[in-house]
Amino acid sequence: MLDLDFTVIWDNIPYLLGGAIITIQVSAIAVTAGLIIGSVFGLARISAYWIIRMLASVYVEFIRGTPLLVQIMFIYFGLASIGITIESRLLAGALALSINSGAYVAEIVRAGIQSIDKGQMEAARSLGLSYVQAMQFVILPQAYRRIIPPLVNEFIMLIKDSSLLSAIGTAELMKRAQHIRARTFDDFEILFAIAVIYFMITFTLSKAADYLERRTRIRD
Repeated sequence: MLDLDFTVIWDNIPYLLGGAIITIQVSAIAVTAGLIIGSVFGLARISAYWIIRMLASVYVEFIRGTPLLVQIMFIYFGLASIGITIESRLLAGALALSINSGAYVAEIVRAGIQSIDKGQMEAARSLGLSYVQAMQFVILPQAYRRIIPPLVNEFIMLIKDSSLLSAIGTAELMKRAQHIRARTFDDFEILFAIAVIYFMITFTLSKAADYLERRTRIRD
């Protein structure tokens, strides 16, 4: 016989929503930092210099080819073992997510730049713009407009992946759920509650991504 008590959800909603806010904040920090990192490495991936392309490829392939949980544990515990200590669990988690996101954003940026017709660059150069100026004023503005939807999807993935930060004790949504479960033993109710919260966040963002994608198609 089922013995469910959903009042435990209501009693702990403020605590869980506080964790959800931390989840969104750390994900927003990570996707912003990831955009900066990814832009640099995305441009490096199409550099005319093979050594720069190779170094960027090593970073992208290594990060994409290793589990995020391992990266989080390495940043917080691995670095500490060699004397590089990050006291804040939130900072360590945001750093790990940023580095991970940067690798995926790099591929998004690279694909976005390469989706722009090569004639755009040739036309810009023929008008007297340098390569850097052409990228800054002609290519990148168009590329970034096209990659907004996949960037929103990356944000959604980060929000879901941020649950792994509970492994190092970051007080985000999953960790707070674990605290409540340990105190009340109401596993089904609490896990159901955080699943709904995660769904509400990601569903809202996915709809925003759909809207941005439609707007992008209309403008194109």
